[in-house]
Amino acid sequence: MNLQPVITADLGQRLGQCRVAPVRLGRHDDQTSSASGGGIDALLAVYAADFDVDPYLEMFFFPTDTLKLSLIDLTSGEIVWTRDLGRGTVPGMWFCPVLPFDLDGDGVDEIYLVENPQAAHPLGLSHYRLTRLDARTGEVTGHIPWPQPSSHQALSHVFRFFLVGGHVQNQPVLVSAQGTYGPTHFQAWTGDLQPFWQTTMTPGFNEHGKPCGAMGSHMSPVVDLNQDGDDELLWGEHCFSLRDGQELWCADRDTWPWHSDVIQPVWDRESKTWSVFTARENDVEKPPRLVMYDANGKRKWHAVERGHMDMGWTARLKPNGNNHQYEHVCLGVAIDHKTCGPDGRHHTDPKAHAFVANTGEPFELPFNPYGTLPVDLDGDGGHELVYGLPGQDGRVIDRQGQTLGSVRGPVAALSKLLDLPGEQAVTFHPDGTLRIWADRDAHDSDAAKQRYAHPAYRTQQRLTATGYNLINLGGL
Repeated sequence: MNLQPVITADLGQRLGQCRVAPVRLGRHDDQTSSASGGGIDALLAVYAADFDVDPYLEMFFFPTDTLKLSLIDLTSGEIVWTRDLGRGTVPGMWFCPVLPFDLDGDGVDEIYLVENPQAAHPLGLSHYRLTRLDARTGEVTGHIPWPQPSSHQALSHVFRFFLVGGHVQNQPVLVSAQGTYGPTHFQAWTGDLQPFWQTTMTPGFNEHGKPCGAMGSHMSPVVDLNQDGDDELLWGEHCFSLRDGQELWCADRDTWPWHSDVIQPVWDRESKTWSVFTARENDVEKPPRLVMYDANGKRKWHAVERGHMDMGWTARLKPNGNNHQYEHVCLGVAIDHKTCGPDGRHHTDPKAHAFVANTGEPFELPFNPYGTLPVDLDGDGGHELVYGLPGQDGRVIDRQGQTLGSVRGPVAALSKLLDLPGEQAVTFHPDGTLRIWADRDAHDSDAAKQRYAHPAYRTQQRLTATGYNLINLGGL
């Protein structure tokens, strides 16, 4: 593997956090770009000098910097525009989700984000708004009040905001959401931010003490699970239709009223069907901790009796005997304790549990997977792993754990961003540098090309600046 930085940009300030999402400005033929997995003209960087501010009381801290957005042109590598969101917008994922998405259907993405223009009251919900920017200029082209959750909740429950986008019979739909652990409110929008539908989910226990469905997750995948032409939103163990907001199913409704950190759609290329892998966080003594469901929310297998599953992924790591064909492996990482603050996010005593996705059989990983993220840098249709979470060094390993190279820092995006073979990795560095890394010896196999061309690839790819959706493409 010949890893090289192919584009470098200087954001002009110290970086403690950085999210990146692809932006399409309509310069490419849609059919050609879909088949190649490309069509991306720019990257949107969302960044600040502080580490990501979390709304949980024991993790929240007062930031020293403001959140900025910068659009980076992928042809020239130059910064086209920068927008400072000011002191009113807390620089954290859950306060300010960002989504590039072509809601009006003109072939050019708009930028949607949650912001607060009132600098004097950064937690003042009445000032929050859903803002739309022109992706080409960074100028505001519209805004509406952000739907307000009940403020009579813990800080960590109130400030959990999401933006996702998908399609209903090829028509774009934007979904905004407020909540994770308690009552969650969803609103769908079309065209010029016109209301489409809204719904509310109340997880946990009913008035009789009976479970009534799981809480939300920190991931928010959008995928057409039942392959009917309408995308669905996976919200914890719930599946909602983007057509009308109706809940299509809730897995383990009567037995799991809590919160899962990992909700990962997994595509089986042979059967052409989806499954959903989940890893459960709280109620750590209640088995099982890892569960695989089919596309209708029915259990396929489960594993592990106890543990706080805080992270995980699915990746094509198991050769199946065919040239350039790999099966999915599922990972759940249990931890003892987590802290988060200005110095980053830290876990104690991580323990990895890996299983074959199709069967639930244990799978031995010959390396420590803690801190890794899946990516197909060489284009062979299987995944390499990069130690890319904050605090990791960017080392890239193969499926046997052998070092292939390094991207030299934490990762902000992993997908096919450039018209080059393989997927690319975007890294950020304390000195303000953003780099896009590619394997100069990569060659795209037929299996890799099938991944890039799958409709879910683009849908998942755009979600990397909203929620913990950096690993979603590992399921394809």
